[in-house]
Amino acid sequence: MAPFNMRCNTCGDYIYKGKKFNSKKETVSNEDYLGIEIHRFYIRCPKCVAVIAFKTDPKNCDYTLETGATRNFEAAKTLMDQEKKKQQAIEDEEAANPMKVLENRTKQSRNEMDTMEALTELREMNARHEKVDHDGIIRKAKLYQQELSVCKRKRRIV
Repeated sequence: MAPFNMRCNTCGDYIYKGKKFNSKKETVSNEDYLGIEIHRFYIRCPKCVAVIAFKTDPKNCDYTLETGATRNFEAAKTLMDQEKKKQQAIEDEEAANPMKVLENRTKQSRNEMDTMEALTELREMNARHEKVDHDGIIRKAKLYQQELSVCKRKRRIV
């Protein structure tokens, strides 16, 4: 199956993620990531039969396109890039403005306190709704065991 959307460089045909192919797999020699083998796959364009090659990318949990096609837009990667840019902008702003650092720390601590309060409230609600008394069950089981042992002793005596 095609692991991502791509466009054939030869004929311009679009190949969508999940399209089934018969592929050839080879292990890439002299290349690994933390001991994980990297595999190269060869597929053919269904329209013009041009060879398209891509290989595994265990570092990013993805595939990298090598030849024969170009990878189409992927929303997930764009979203991750935007988040990185946003985080970098915040870090740059904090480096330039010490008051912004203080404001961000205050916001973060307020969010943590709100989260902890909500968590405490949920725990209290769960405790109120909990109907099973585990300690009581354990006490009853111990009493039952004691009574059973007393009955067994009486039978031995008689």
